Amino acid sequence: MFAATPGPPYTAVIFTSQRSPSDEAEYGRAAERMEQLAGRQPGYLGIESARDPRSRFGVTVSYWETEAAARSWKQVAEHLEVQRLGAATWYERYQVRIATVGRAYGPENAGRRLGASRPDAER
Repeated sequence: MFAATPGPPYTAVIFTSQRSPSDEAEYGRAAERMEQLAGRQPGYLGIESARDPRSRFGVTVSYWETEAAARSWKQVAEHLEVQRLGAATWYERYQVRIATVGRAYGPENAGRRLGASRPDAER
């Protein structure tokens, strides 16, 4: 499902990972819990996630009003514990990237100029 984000700018936290073949049920419960918990944090905008079941490679992008809001989420105690478990058990490898979204577009918002906050923004 696509996250319903406002017009830019906003922050994207991009989490790419290679899952280990460990406990799927426990991982699923933790992922669901983190999504619920993140949704209650100030500045949370939404999440998009996909994983290939064969290769176990996945990408999750969470969207935040500001980088400070994303940074605060990283420090939530329950999230810290799940991060520790992930590094120790669920992921063979992972990478986190933080980006500022400056422009967003797609067919569902045709006619709207998301991110056109500058006079020289692309049309």
